[in-house]
Amino acid sequence: MPKLKKIFKALLRIIIILIIIILILIAIFKITSKINPPIIENPEIENIQITQIDSSFSYIKNNWLKKNEFGLWEMYIEGEAYERGIIIGKLSKDLIFKQENAFVNQIKTMIPSESYLKFLKSFIGFFNRNIDKHIIDEYQKEIYGISKSASEKFNYIAPNYQRILNYHAAHDIGHALQNMNLVACTAFSGWDSRSTDSSLIVGRNFDFYVGDEFAEDKIIMFCDPYKGYKFMIVTWGGMIGATSGMNDQGLTVTLNAAKSDIPFGAATPISIVAREILQYASTIDEAYKIAKKRKTFVSESLFIGSAKDGRTATIEKSPDNQALLESDNDYIICSNHFQSTEMEKDEFVNAKIENYATTYRFARVEELLEQNKKLDLNSVAKILRDQRGLQDKDIGMGNEKAINQLIAHHSIIFKPEELKVWVSTAPFQLGEYICYDLNKVFIRDKSINKSRIYYENDLTIPADTFLYSNDYKNFNLFKEIRTQIQTSIKTETRIADEDYLFNEIIELNPEFFETYVYLGDYFNQFDINDKAILAYKKALRKEIPNIYQREKILEQIEN
Repeated sequence: MPKLKKIFKALLRIIIILIIIILILIAIFKITSKINPPIIENPEIENIQITQIDSSFSYIKNNWLKKNEFGLWEMYIEGEAYERGIIIGKLSKDLIFKQENAFVNQIKTMIPSESYLKFLKSFIGFFNRNIDKHIIDEYQKEIYGISKSASEKFNYIAPNYQRILNYHAAHDIGHALQNMNLVACTAFSGWDSRSTDSSLIVGRNFDFYVGDEFAEDKIIMFCDPYKGYKFMIVTWGGMIGATSGMNDQGLTVTLNAAKSDIPFGAATPISIVAREILQYASTIDEAYKIAKKRKTFVSESLFIGSAKDGRTATIEKSPDNQALLESDNDYIICSNHFQSTEMEKDEFVNAKIENYATTYRFARVEELLEQNKKLDLNSVAKILRDQRGLQDKDIGMGNEKAINQLIAHHSIIFKPEELKVWVSTAPFQLGEYICYDLNKVFIRDKSINKSRIYYENDLTIPADTFLYSNDYKNFNLFKEIRTQIQTSIKTETRIADEDYLFNEIIELNPEFFETYVYLGDYFNQFDINDKAILAYKKALRKEIPNIYQREKILEQIEN
C-alpha cells in the first residue's frame, strides 16, 4: 500500500505540473496572439456621417459606393489612411458582413469538424500573432478603420481588427493549409508584334473560389490616396489588398499562386505587397524593389504589366528568394508554377505536361496564342473563357486544367497605355466585360451624382454565348446534384432514387473526372464496393488535374 501511495502521489504531481504547464501555455498564447491596433492621431474622423440615398447608393463627402446595372459595386475613396478605412467601412458595412459570413460558412463547409475548426482558429491566431509587424503603418490604419464597421457577430473568432487583418492573409493561408485548391489562376500578355495595335494588353482569370456567394458582391474600388499613385482594384467587402489592379501610371498587378512549402511564421500577405506596388510603383523595376523589401508567407508570382516599359514581366517570389522573369518573345504566360532558372522547382522541370494543371493550362494558353497571333480585346476574352483541353479536347465543365474553370471570382483585361480596364460581370467570366477609363474616373468633378455612369458603355465586350446554352444549364444542375451527393455522404444518409440521379449527373457532365469521383465516394461511404471501384476506374480514364488526385483515386480502389 505505501508503495501505491507513493506512485499515486508521483502521478498526481505530474498531472498538476502538466496542468500548470498547459495553463501557462494558454496564457502565453493569449498574450502573444493578441494584436494591438495602431495609434490613431485623428480619432474624430470616426464621427463622420454617411448619406444613404437608397440600398444601392451612398456617399460620405466626395467618397461614394454605387451598384451598377451589371451588379458590380463601384467605389471611390480618397484621403489619408485611417480616414479611408473609416469611410470604406461605413460605406460598405453590409457588404463586409455578407462577405465575412460567406467566407466563414464556406470554411465550415470545407472543414465540417468543429474540433478541427477550433484547432485551426488557434493555429492561425498563433501563426499570425506578429502579422501586424509585417504590414506598414499606413495599411494597418486603413484596415483598423474598416474594422470599426465589422460585425460583432464573429467575435468568437477574434476581435474585429485582428479578424480583418488576418483575412488579408486568406490567400496565403490557403497555401499554409497546403493546396486546398482555393487558388488556380491564369494570366497572359502580349505587346509589339503580338498585339493588333502593338500596345500592351494583359488578361487574367482570378480563380479564387470560396463558394458562389463569396463572388456575388465584387467591388471595383478607385482610390486617390493622400500619398502615392491613384489606382483601381477589384476587391470585396473589407479587403484593401490587391489581387488585380492598375494605377494611373499604367502599371498593372495580378497574383498567381505557386506551389509552396508550409510556412512557419507570419509575414506580409501577398495582396498587401501587390497593393503597395500599385500605390507606389510606376515601372517593373520599381515594383521589383518594393517586392524585394517584403518577406512573404508563401510562393507567388506577381504578374506586372507596365505602360512605361511597354511589356509585362513576372516577379517570382518565395519566402526566401525572388527573381524577375522576362520573356524573349513579345508575349508572356503565367499559371501556377515558377519558370525562372533561379526559382523553378524540380518537380515541374521535367514533368509531363498532363501531370499538373498548372503546366497543362500553360500549354493550353500557348496553343491558343498560336491560333491568335495578334491579341485584341475579343481574342483575349475568348482565351480567358476557354473551357477546352489541349487540342480542343472536352475535359469536362469545371476542370482545373481548363483556363476557364467556371469558378473565377473575377476576370480582367488591361490596356495599360490607354489606362483602360475591362472587368467581367457575373457569373464568373461569362457575363459582359465592362470598361473603365482611369483617365476619366480620376478627373471627373467631385459632385455626387447617383445617375452618373462611370463605365464606358460603348466599349463593353459582349457576354459569352455559353451563358445562354443548354450546357450552362446542365452545369448548374450538375452542381446541385453534386451538393446532394456531398450532403448525403456527410450525413450518412442514402439518396432516394439514387440510380436515376446518378445517371443524370453523368449525362450532365460526362467528361469531368470528378463526376465519377463523387459517385465513387458515395458508394464507398455505403460499402457498395463494386460500384465504387467501377466509378473510380471511370474517373481514371478522364483528364485528371494532377498526379496527386490520380494517386488518391488509386488508393481508394486499392483500399
